[in-house]
Amino acid sequence: LRAELEGAGAEVVIAACDAADREALAGVLSGLPGGFVLSGVVHAAGVLDDGLLTSLTRDRVEPVLRAKVDAAWNLHELTAGMNLSALVFFSSAAGVLGNAGQSSYAAANGFLDALAAHRRARGLPAVSIAWGFWEERSELTKHLSADDLARAHAVPMPTSQALDLFDAALAADEAMVLAAPLDPRSWSDADNPPAVLRDLVRPRIRRAAEAADASGSASALEHRLAAVDRSEWDQVVRELVRNHIAAVLRHASAESVDTSRTFQEIGFDSLTAVELRNRISAATGVRLPATAVFDYPTPRALADHLLAEVRGKDIGAAAATPAGAALVADDPIVIVGMSCRYPGGITSPEALWDLVRSGGDAISALPTDRGWDLDGLYDPDPDRPGRSYARSGGFVYDAAEFDAAFFGISPREAAAMDPQQRLLLETSWEAFERAGIPATSVKGERIGVFTGVMHHDYLTRLTTTPDGVEGYLGTGAAAGVASGRVAYTFGLEGPAVTVDTACSSSLVALHLAIQALRLGECSLALAGGVTVMSTPTVFVEFSRQRGLASDGKCKAFAGAADGTGFAEGIGMLLVERLSDARRNGHPVLAVVRGS
Repeated sequence: LRAELEGAGAEVVIAACDAADREALAGVLSGLPGGFVLSGVVHAAGVLDDGLLTSLTRDRVEPVLRAKVDAAWNLHELTAGMNLSALVFFSSAAGVLGNAGQSSYAAANGFLDALAAHRRARGLPAVSIAWGFWEERSELTKHLSADDLARAHAVPMPTSQALDLFDAALAADEAMVLAAPLDPRSWSDADNPPAVLRDLVRPRIRRAAEAADASGSASALEHRLAAVDRSEWDQVVRELVRNHIAAVLRHASAESVDTSRTFQEIGFDSLTAVELRNRISAATGVRLPATAVFDYPTPRALADHLLAEVRGKDIGAAAATPAGAALVADDPIVIVGMSCRYPGGITSPEALWDLVRSGGDAISALPTDRGWDLDGLYDPDPDRPGRSYARSGGFVYDAAEFDAAFFGISPREAAAMDPQQRLLLETSWEAFERAGIPATSVKGERIGVFTGVMHHDYLTRLTTTPDGVEGYLGTGAAAGVASGRVAYTFGLEGPAVTVDTACSSSLVALHLAIQALRLGECSLALAGGVTVMSTPTVFVEFSRQRGLASDGKCKAFAGAADGTGFAEGIGMLLVERLSDARRNGHPVLAVVRGS
């Protein structure tokens, strides 16, 4: 290479350096020959350590990230002020399209793509080229077989074409470009094509799902079994397993698959095992573990397990399930309305986003309007019984405020109602309002309500029943009534479910709402969670466990409107299938990809 460059008239200096070593790289950059000014940099390093995500360790991930992430960041900072005309990162299509077993490599290249965007946003030159597979092998690709390339849907790219794409990438006014030949026909047989390609190809699994939707919720296997005598089921299932094995191993025919040999003997590794599991699960509707080929080590054993799973079903009834109850897996779920109340005076999603974006602080002192003995509650000694060493947290200070008359509720019933139920009513109304759906127009509609409620302490301090509220306390304090009250108030006739899975309650509620929509159990769904602490008990309990931050600020955060880190709040989403949202003219605020 040196001779070729010098023959073209270039002066070449080769310096060995670990670009991830900041001091070593700084030495190279400062040691350029006199008279030369650095004007362009190409970062083309890469390290692989492929494996399933569950097998990766810190020692395996760090070298992969170091070559890409640390070196690129060093170049970004050390070239500041050098007036570069180009900084080119060699990224990979794995970060855009994904590639089985390359999670660490994909993450490292995703960083390069993001760094290029960051630089351009600051007015600095940068382009990240997400390369596909080069026909000319490198140290990273020399071991790949034809089957490996076919499994990764890689189309070899001649070096001359790659160099042309390199020039085109420099000329393009983009932070990141994908330089990879794509063959949509190879993806058409894939179980799960990359998200960016799903509108370009119609994979076989999607066609199968569409066929199942057209005739009911039964899987393709159940329909096939319903059409033959039970004495033929064994043959049908074994044929299905053999066909998928042949597809994964890229065999020309399923006839070459010996069902008596172990999966390991016929060429399966951990990656192809997961691919086979995904294919068969999608085709049969039977949920298989990632270890299926180890649990059932031969194709025959796996087929026997599948047959045992489906024998217990009423196949004829499954095949005749009405289409209205069919599982719709191909129609994304969208959020058409949002509402919330959070600490820090947050009363809208926009205000919440502004707080996050600005790095604001919503932690404040314990509330003074809940009858808590604040002076007697605090003690800095974490071992002091009945006391809390934290005296701040995230609170919805206006949780006690409620316009009972607006919802047709008497003052006595309102006083007996847990503030969490009151907030659910208010925010549910706002979710409809923000979606452009009059809350008074949904009566009688198949709309579900799925709420997560994890605190149940509103009435725990009562020793006697106050005058006038007897008869309201049972419904006012019952968490199970929370979703039902919303449904009753608005006249909603879909499922009404309250769940308590502790800090994951709101996420589980959203999961159940999405399931109900896809199963056709409701046309719209209100989903979310609420937390209001009526007593300081949780502070006392966690003080004994030393589970609190003394300043009330969590050092780790898992976001949900469910009391994570003792932060109160409520968040409600009005979710719908995308096709319905478009038909109804609802504004789509966000897409929820899965549950």
